[in-house]
Amino acid sequence: MASGDHYFSPAPGSELNLRPFTARLAGQTYELVTASGIFSPERIDTGTRVLLDHVPSPPPGGQFLDIGCGWGPLALTLALESPHATVWAVDVNTRALDVVRRNAQKLGLENINAVSPDDVPDDIAFTTIWSNPPIRVGKNELHNILERWLPRLEPGSDAWLVVQRNLGSDSLHRWMEATFPELTTTRAAISKGFRVLRARRAS
Repeated sequence: MASGDHYFSPAPGSELNLRPFTARLAGQTYELVTASGIFSPERIDTGTRVLLDHVPSPPPGGQFLDIGCGWGPLALTLALESPHATVWAVDVNTRALDVVRRNAQKLGLENINAVSPDDVPDDIAFTTIWSNPPIRVGKNELHNILERWLPRLEPGSDAWLVVQRNLGSDSLHRWMEATFPELTTTRAAISKGFRVLRARRAS
């Protein structure tokens, strides 16, 4: 990355250098593209892998959300596993969104909308939310992100978040319980230093 670039920079200053790589998604290996200036560009990071290993299959249809999509491992998995769903892959990083669109095109997936957060219509409620949220943006910004999206869960639906234990998963769990009394937040799994948190809105 260019000096000062972070994966949560809206427009990375480094040169766009697309390169091929392979990743295993939804039980199959795919040829994808990646680029510098985005989160975990060469592989599925450990947290995302933990989430994918512990989350149940998504519903067959509906509106799905991936918060902080990066190059798209969660969004692409959702779209592959639920071809009748509409998947919203959101990120502030325009390069990440570009890479998601390219990967969706490579896989022939037409049910992914890779957009900035402000481009998601306000009237959409989500049938499931999957996220490896951008913890390193800081606690206040992270809370703002979750306060924006978690209240938009449909009744009877779940949000699944993966958070590293030493980056505050337990304090985030307590904050979610206090902030979203309409959601039941539980620790669904512990693996490799990560916690998978499940927030469920009652039917």
